[in-house]
Amino acid sequence: MKKKVYPLKSIAAAGPYSTAAEADGFIFISGQLGLDPDTGEAIPDIESATRQVLTNIRTILSEIGLSINHIVKTTIYLKNITDFAAVNKIYSEYFSHEPPARSTVEVSNLPKGVLLEIDAIAMRE
Repeated sequence: MKKKVYPLKSIAAAGPYSTAAEADGFIFISGQLGLDPDTGEAIPDIESATRQVLTNIRTILSEIGLSINHIVKTTIYLKNITDFAAVNKIYSEYFSHEPPARSTVEVSNLPKGVLLEIDAIAMRE
């Protein structure tokens, strides 16, 4: 059975999709963008953008009683693969213990001109 997750503080979905959905104990978090939460504009540096995206994901999970440690898989979409090392540096701050499985791909463009997008799958214990 699938149910929509209604996060209160996170950035709302910008289209006809849910910010997150839950099915059979798995939480599927839609791609979070590197946007300034006050202006809605793209954050221009990769480290700040990465922090904002991971903070969004952490906020969505905390609002449903979970933590970032419940994440089992992420996918990172980078506008420029040369940002890989900078993203890894910030990512490792959030996932210092038993990081989830992960894929990282370079894409030609992302919504609103952001530098990266990250989606995640978490699991209730």
